[in-house]
Amino acid sequence: MKVAIFGQAFYPDSAKYLNQIINVFQKKKINFLFEKEYLDLILKNHFLDDPNGFETFETIDSTFDLFFSLGGDGTILSSVKFVKTVDIPIVGINTGRLGFLATIHKDEVSSSINDILNGDYSISERSLLEVKSTDQKFNAQKFNYALNEVTISRKDTTSMISIDTWIDDEHIGAYWSDGLIIATPTGSTGYSLSCGGPIITPQTKSFVLSPIAPHNLSARPLVVPDKTEVKLKISGRENIFLISMDSRINTLSQDHDILIKKADFNIKLVSHKDNSFLKTLRSKLLWGKDQRN
Repeated sequence: MKVAIFGQAFYPDSAKYLNQIINVFQKKKINFLFEKEYLDLILKNHFLDDPNGFETFETIDSTFDLFFSLGGDGTILSSVKFVKTVDIPIVGINTGRLGFLATIHKDEVSSSINDILNGDYSISERSLLEVKSTDQKFNAQKFNYALNEVTISRKDTTSMISIDTWIDDEHIGAYWSDGLIIATPTGSTGYSLSCGGPIITPQTKSFVLSPIAPHNLSARPLVVPDKTEVKLKISGRENIFLISMDSRINTLSQDHDILIKKADFNIKLVSHKDNSFLKTLRSKLLWGKDQRN
């Protein structure tokens, strides 16, 4: 078996969890490779003494069996660009805080990884959003996709922006607001939720449009089929606005429209046998908890 290890940050208190992972792989004689920049970060923190004992990768191919993401949900979001074209399942190990996507808890690393390496896991397929613009420089970027959400928001102004919105070429009106979130089912438990959007289970074939602090009282989150194409045209006092795809932020001018649709690929998230989406809702978001009981 051949696996990849990826992370974006290295903290002293996460060293012991990385050590557990390495020990499991070595005991089971797993061929493991570190993402090159992640290994450089580890060596910079003097966790590993001998850099020559470890192989690295910059891209992955179909010879890999699993992709281990070590960190939080943000690390998983960054993992997508590696696995996009090769359909390799992502194993999210949560060394951060909430960890809604990275469901393997740091205190259960060894036992959970052993189970996964033995094939005792399930796969949750997640849809993504693809973003295009009439600005060709924006389209020329390598990775215009989002696993969680695409967010349009104001820049350099405290004034609202107007976001004219079309669904499959039918104009539904304009959102007068601080911005608009277009979220996948995966992203429905993130920024969209904090703006009043609904929670959508991962296998639901839809996404949701959630306005950010709308001024028009009739503007409410709208769930649409995931085969829908959304077109946006922004106007406001400033010519430039922000567009973010998960954690990646860009700027666009009002001269350019935005087109958002479901990506033509999914990613696979590994779920341990003891985890499920509903269990995560209960444990991470305290779903159904009532202090009176």
